[in-house]
Amino acid sequence: MKPHATVPYEALPELSDAERIARASAFRDAIATRHSCRMFSDAPVPRAVIEQAILAAGTAPSGANHQPWHFAVIESAAKKRALREAAEVEEREFYGGKASQEWIDALAPLGTDETKPYLETAPYLICIFGQRRGGIDPGDDKQNYYVTESVGIATGYLIAALHAAGLATLTHTPNPMKFLNALCDRPGSEKPMMVLVVGKVADSATIPLHATHKKPLDRIASWL
Repeated sequence: MKPHATVPYEALPELSDAERIARASAFRDAIATRHSCRMFSDAPVPRAVIEQAILAAGTAPSGANHQPWHFAVIESAAKKRALREAAEVEEREFYGGKASQEWIDALAPLGTDETKPYLETAPYLICIFGQRRGGIDPGDDKQNYYVTESVGIATGYLIAALHAAGLATLTHTPNPMKFLNALCDRPGSEKPMMVLVVGKVADSATIPLHATHKKPLDRIASWL
């Protein structure tokens, strides 16, 4: 390894094999209770919860440690309504013939359609952008690397952190999403990648039975 500035690796807990398995199993059990939610309460959530979850997301690994992400948090009613209206224009085109029949059939067990009331009901919409250029320091204009992969990992951290805080989430991906740049005052060089809907679960909320079916270990992993 080439010479470079370093700091000590922060100590990890000394655990027995049994303790490691128990911790991994406990996390699996906890994260398995997360489901996408389309029925949100309008109950308020402290901004500090969202801030801490975003800070957790910001610790994710990234190409060259450039951290090529931006999280634009929408909480104003006017902005949420504008996002819903724009998103539903795209959704009506999607369900009205833009999407293939195979895609529509795949979505049928989830019961989704072009109406997205949760985009106004939930207290927060987090619009996630990937930055093609930037860097770690303010004012940097460097090439960023593995942007899609890095933002995807950070988004996973964000979802896990919000779930640990007892909040429901939904990944929403209208297509195309370029309208989000203007709505969130983000430069055109940034790529909108997802809207994460965040809030408490409505008392009447349900999830599709289809969403409870998860592939077993032997379908998602192999040992070589």
